[in-house]
Amino acid sequence: MTAPDRPHYAVLIDADNVAARFAHPLFEEIASLGEASIRRIYGDFSAGAPQGWTKEILASLAINAHQQFANTINKNASDIALVIDAMDILHSGKFDGFVLISSDSDFTRLASRIREQGLDVYGMGERKTPASFIAACKRFIFLENLEAMNADSEANEGDSKNTDPPSKARPLIAATMAKMDPDAEWVALGPLGQQINAANPGFDPRNYGCRNLSTLLKKAGKFDVQEIGGSLKVRSKK
Repeated sequence: MTAPDRPHYAVLIDADNVAARFAHPLFEEIASLGEASIRRIYGDFSAGAPQGWTKEILASLAINAHQQFANTINKNASDIALVIDAMDILHSGKFDGFVLISSDSDFTRLASRIREQGLDVYGMGERKTPASFIAACKRFIFLENLEAMNADSEANEGDSKNTDPPSKARPLIAATMAKMDPDAEWVALGPLGQQINAANPGFDPRNYGCRNLSTLLKKAGKFDVQEIGGSLKVRSKK
């Protein structure tokens, strides 16, 4: 097992299902989670660069391409190879978790199996990703959010046409606060975010055009956010 202060992840990318334009934002996001110790991408590169994954992009991010020929129509050899490698990596016992990058529901069972072994699984994919795959992950990050946050400034938060309005997050936040401690006036911001993500792996303040939970709470309305005793806390407005 690796050092607990800097978890090591195996990053496995479905080249047939994820566009290369997300490459740099997604690895920046992974760097905030831990070390991308294994970086592999699976696809048929024999006819060119699937989804724009050129050799230049792969080299710039030290991604190891695993060539899989499409020998049979309607059978995805890349998915099978990814799953086989994932199980080999899992049983090596050398990693703290996985980052599975795809919008394909075929990886739902893989994510569940890895988590059964006690390892973390982070998913990354587009908004079209089926709910089953999202739910199977500890946390699921939408690639469109990474792209948008990379382009937008703090001043434009909450204004993106591709995100929900911050007010739409109110019911989820209020319900989670009530479950944590119905009698408490103030709830700690950190545990609140952890509780929301535990029950909703696809939750992300960036879904609402905000960089973090505190910004989302302020923009959503109906909530007070204050620093109390050296930590941020939140309560519903009376």
